[in-house]
Amino acid sequence: MGARYVGRRLVSAGITIVLIVLLNFVLFRMMPGSPERILLGRIPGVTQQVLQSTRERWGLDKPLFPDQFVDYLAATARGDLGFSFASRGRPVVDVLAQRLWPTLLLFGLGEVVAVIIGLALGAYSGWKRGGPVDYVGNTISLVLYATPYFLLGMGLLIVFATDLRWFPTFGMSDAGRHYVDFFDQLGDIARHLVLPLATVSLGLVGQYAILMRSSVLETMSEDYINTARAKGLADGRILRSHALPNALLPTVTLVAINLGYVVAGAITVELVFNWPGLGTLTVDALSARDYPVLQGVFLLLSVTVVVANLVADLIYGLLDPRVRT
Repeated sequence: MGARYVGRRLVSAGITIVLIVLLNFVLFRMMPGSPERILLGRIPGVTQQVLQSTRERWGLDKPLFPDQFVDYLAATARGDLGFSFASRGRPVVDVLAQRLWPTLLLFGLGEVVAVIIGLALGAYSGWKRGGPVDYVGNTISLVLYATPYFLLGMGLLIVFATDLRWFPTFGMSDAGRHYVDFFDQLGDIARHLVLPLATVSLGLVGQYAILMRSSVLETMSEDYINTARAKGLADGRILRSHALPNALLPTVTLVAINLGYVVAGAITVELVFNWPGLGTLTVDALSARDYPVLQGVFLLLSVTVVVANLVADLIYGLLDPRVRT
């Protein structure tokens, strides 16, 4: 891969991140309502002096431009995302770090399961086009692709948690439970993880299967596939060695983009199962007008999308030299 190609991708990603940082400052300050009035207004007897001192402590008494804007840029460059209003001055980085790993656990595993099942199903359906697996698998994939996350989650919740009582209904662990050892805690988390993980995996597997099936069908019409068959190669070898490497190219981009949009799906899934991740944190921060936390979530999500697309471009360049020219 040429240095010029990599340089162009890095410069493009850097400019995008700079624009995101600028937008991040303005976007949430356009929201109606004042954070200190929303938070302190719930407490009876709050005086105007208390509100004013709170605004000064949070830096909300300064003009947006240039004071708050310059402070925001300097703090972001240092990795300081400010303090959470709703958490009474707790650093935003700590708030995000606490909620990040449950989201990564849920959607990381969900992405892995969906990629394995979806690509395998799509590749086999495309290679055996017109067979029973193709008809059934393609129908199921279309249904799953068209079904929203929250509807899948609610269906699984009603059947397997409420009616059958096989799994817990909400949360990441049993509240107030004392664990005997690490494996006891791990087992409890695994029980709570089953239904959210199934929701995420089913929500993603459809699009992977559909895209992979289309890619395999397109690849099967290429001349090198006919040449491989003319040489007498087995179907399994043709699929693994010739069809799949080229059919995977569009899927690389889709996988990278889905990794970037993790919070978009996290909001609905985590709300259904009350999973303590970035999705529920975003909703809580919106309700509280917690600008620093909202800025942190937006910045994290946006930079993740940019980095994921950068990685996809670089991988695509390795797999297909034509895009580097």
